[in-house]
Amino acid sequence: MSTGTRSITVGIDGSPTSLDAADWAAREARRRRLPLRLLHAGTGPAVSGRVPDVDVPAGRTRTALDRAAIRLSYAHPELDIIARRTGTPAVQALLAAAADTETLVVGSRGSTGFAGFEVGSVALAVAARAERPVVVVRAGELPEDERTPVRDGAPPGSAPYLPVVLGLDVDRPADDLIRYAFDTAGFRSAPLHVVHAWTRSEPYAREVRAGRTPRPDDTAEGRDGEGRALAGALRPWRRRFPGTTVRAHVFQGRPGPHLLRASARAGLLVVGREAGTGPGRVVRSLIRHAPCAVAVVPHG
Repeated sequence: MSTGTRSITVGIDGSPTSLDAADWAAREARRRRLPLRLLHAGTGPAVSGRVPDVDVPAGRTRTALDRAAIRLSYAHPELDIIARRTGTPAVQALLAAAADTETLVVGSRGSTGFAGFEVGSVALAVAARAERPVVVVRAGELPEDERTPVRDGAPPGSAPYLPVVLGLDVDRPADDLIRYAFDTAGFRSAPLHVVHAWTRSEPYAREVRAGRTPRPDDTAEGRDGEGRALAGALRPWRRRFPGTTVRAHVFQGRPGPHLLRASARAGLLVVGREAGTGPGRVVRSLIRHAPCAVAVVPHG
């Protein structure tokens, strides 16, 4: 029976990086109360992973996909887990799966000794072309990385979630992007921090498009105008999600550095990709270097 888009799908190859992604996907499926679909793609054998082995019947060897499913079922017994293997090449299979799932999760390739990570070609290709949100999970991601630090010996799972950070351009309608960020924050009971960065030319261009005579560009006036534009874009979503604490941040300058700084204190960074296009330079840089998982959401 097909679960349709009401599921979370994760690509599995048995590597430690894909198992980190699978752990993240299992937690997200549990938060959203959705089935978890494990997908191993490609013609070669699944890579052996560092997962606990289990007793198997005589004459049978567990595949990496089997072991990942068993490992996750032990850790999350309440989840409905569906494991599938296909001989279709990885990018093609993951893109097809993305069209039939709520969120597709893939792992990065970790770089030793550096704070950032190098994103594998499969992850970047899928994030560039998928029809649904794609979450790229960094190597070594742990459950406690999504939460505030614990004190006094409290269990890590009891700590509040870190904020979800949304990068938003107020000049581009992005309902799917905003909805995903609010939904994600709501499922975590986490605050949502919305970051909008602007350059000096943007308020001027907006006045011209509206048929008004622009005033000479002024930093303080521009900042106030951008703040009003961001507040207007978020107003209907605040009403729709009254239980979510929203903080809006307006910065002058290019968005990349501001979003990277915000991601250092985030449980998830959410960025957009206009439908029919690949991720721009800023998004590619963020999914390579952000210290948290990055969700790339197609919109428009």
